Amino acid sequence: MKLLRYGPVGQEKPAMLDADGRLRDLSAHVNDIAHEVLLPAGLARIAALDPQSLPRVEGTPRIGACVAGSGKFICIGLNYSDHAAETGATVPPEPIVFLKATSAIGGPNDALEIPRGSSKTDWEVELGVVIGKTAKYVSEADAMGHVAGYCLINDVSERAFQTERQGQWTKGKSADTFGPIGPWLVTPDEVPDPQQLDMWLEVNGVRRQSGSTATMVYGVRYLIAYLSQFMSLRPGDIISTGTPPGVGMGFKPPVYLKGGDVVTLGIEGLGTQRQVAVQFDEGGDRSGL
Repeated sequence: MKLLRYGPVGQEKPAMLDADGRLRDLSAHVNDIAHEVLLPAGLARIAALDPQSLPRVEGTPRIGACVAGSGKFICIGLNYSDHAAETGATVPPEPIVFLKATSAIGGPNDALEIPRGSSKTDWEVELGVVIGKTAKYVSEADAMGHVAGYCLINDVSERAFQTERQGQWTKGKSADTFGPIGPWLVTPDEVPDPQQLDMWLEVNGVRRQSGSTATMVYGVRYLIAYLSQFMSLRPGDIISTGTPPGVGMGFKPPVYLKGGDVVTLGIEGLGTQRQVAVQFDEGGDRSGL
């Protein structure tokens, strides 16, 4: 299944995509794509519905983040060896784990706001894993049973905030709009192998990233088991699993986003995103739309 949320910010409604790519409203059956709905029993109830019996959503509404109520937005750094090399880093002996604020979460096509004082806002196409069943001290063998689905993520990053302002990476990763997710939450039955997905990203129509989840250093199964040793993973938690090479900081000289730039990205089977960068000036005004 492909599950999604549509409507104005803060008023999103749950929906699913039918076989013809049309939105079908789920409001009569679930309150949102969140919490208990993501449990195996909740997903099974939705799967049992006949999409043709659901109200069709007319027009082209805004698409919101594909999951709501996420308690944690966990990111994995330097998880592609070729990306580590382009940034001058070495592959870590254990996964690098950091958190992105959940307030960064937004819709896949919402404006990308370049923060006040930013000079190095960058892009990162990533595979997202959404937890569907609480995971605590799980084994690799059992890890995939805790997945509700997969989604596309742009792990937007402000490199100066991340690496030049001391402390942890979180403050370079957490600005509003720095976590667009979706358009869809794609259930595991449609993603037989999350380690065999092509991924790409373009800026103003120029291909910047091309890669595959096959080249991850630490795969999805390992990451779920690993993270569950340090924290409980609960329904709706998101794991952003790292990015392939081609980020702006890796170019010589580096290339960063400015107001008016258009970022498009996609992962095989998980849909596409499109964001227009909006620059905040010192007065708080926006330009670039």
